[in-house]
Amino acid sequence: MAIKTLIQAVHDTLVDEMRRDERMMLLGEDVGARGGVFRATMGMLDEFGPERVLDTPLDECLIAGVAIGMALDDLRPVAEMQFADFIFPAFNQIVSEAAKIRYRSNGDFCVPMVIRAPYGGGVHGALYHSQSVEAFFAHVPGLKVVAPSTAHDTKGMLTQAIEDPDPVLFFEHKKTYRLIKDEVPDERYTIPFGKAAVRRKGSDLTCVSYGLMQHLCAEAAERLSADGIEVEVIDLRSIYPLDMDTVLESVGKTNKAMIVYEDTRFLGVGAEVSAQIAEKALFELDGPIVRIGAPHVPAMPYSPTLEHWFMLDTDRIEQEMRKLAEF
Repeated sequence: MAIKTLIQAVHDTLVDEMRRDERMMLLGEDVGARGGVFRATMGMLDEFGPERVLDTPLDECLIAGVAIGMALDDLRPVAEMQFADFIFPAFNQIVSEAAKIRYRSNGDFCVPMVIRAPYGGGVHGALYHSQSVEAFFAHVPGLKVVAPSTAHDTKGMLTQAIEDPDPVLFFEHKKTYRLIKDEVPDERYTIPFGKAAVRRKGSDLTCVSYGLMQHLCAEAAERLSADGIEVEVIDLRSIYPLDMDTVLESVGKTNKAMIVYEDTRFLGVGAEVSAQIAEKALFELDGPIVRIGAPHVPAMPYSPTLEHWFMLDTDRIEQEMRKLAEF
């Protein structure tokens, strides 16, 4: 057992899996000599060589397309999109090809590939380095979309993603890379997709989140606890498959539901969670289903003042929790 940052968990898991399975390949922009823009692949070129750690051109469509070809040839590619914002040139390859090959081949072929991408704001990255893109891909049948929020979950879910026979979008919130530290077991383990984690038990309000927002929700919940309001905090971890059983069980106990996500509020992950709560637990509720997300503007601003306005923080989440708790 060791205390690791989230980015250390990414790095060490990739190294462990590369050593375990010679079919595994890494590819992406600057993943080789530079070790990636966040140093997630530092030292891997020296250990595994240029035939397994491929520095690619600045071409996300190529990265995704080559990874699909590798996967179809019984390799285990882990492709990195340098920032999630850059993934859109690869959208057709991911959505029209990777997601559909098992279906269109009647199960004869599968695409065991992982696409890693740092997402989210709060690092002064402005409009092209701050986006949350998970909702685009969670909408597509054939893709699995995960967003771990701890180093422990990162190791288990990245190992699971590499083992998975189907394409996995593995989103890592860049602000959590060195901010979040927790215990990571030395032994190899997996965490199955589609199973949320209850980060904090509570009886007065259910708060559902993932990624960086999960940590802010937990902080806000601790503040409310001082006033006798106990918030149950659920970390989805997996966007698709989505663990609504855990969410509904919690809502049935607390009778109030809040969903917090950094992405644009309109048609985001929270909209789906909210809709399912309304469909399946409406008569369990003692107040409105509350969604908190980003404003409906084209991009996150560069100005620190405007970025702070755009991003959710613990104070705002606490305020909304208190309002809901009063119902």
